[in-house]
Amino acid sequence: MQVKPLALALGLCFGVDLAQGEPAARAPKLTTAEIEKVVQTVSTDKTKTQFYCELSKVNEQIGQAKTKDSTTVEKLENRADELEEKIGTEFVRFMDALDIVDENSSEGKELMAALDKLEALCPNN
Repeated sequence: MQVKPLALALGLCFGVDLAQGEPAARAPKLTTAEIEKVVQTVSTDKTKTQFYCELSKVNEQIGQAKTKDSTTVEKLENRADELEEKIGTEFVRFMDALDIVDENSSEGKELMAALDKLEALCPNN
C-alpha cells in the first residue's frame, strides 16, 4: 500500500506527541457508516472539500517542517486543528482514529480507503 502524504504527516504528528511523553487519547472505533458519512459530508459540501484540501496541504507542510522549525510546525498544527473543526466533529473523530489505527487492521484499511477517496477530491494533490 502506498502511504499518502497526509497519512505520513499524521503519523509524524502522532510520533511527536509520543516523543514528548503526552498520553495518546484512545479515539473511539468508528463504524463503517460513520466513516462513509465523513466521506459523504466532505465530498458533497464544497466548502468542507476546500477545507479538507487545505488541511491536506497543511499536513504536507507539517511533514516537511517537522525537523526544521518547531515554531512553524506549531502554527501549522494549530491551523490543521482549526480546519478539522470547521469540517465538523465527525471529521475530528475520523482524524483521531487515523492517528492511532494500525494500517494493517480492517479498521485501518477502511480508514485509509476513505482517506484515498478524500484525497481524490483535491485536484492538486
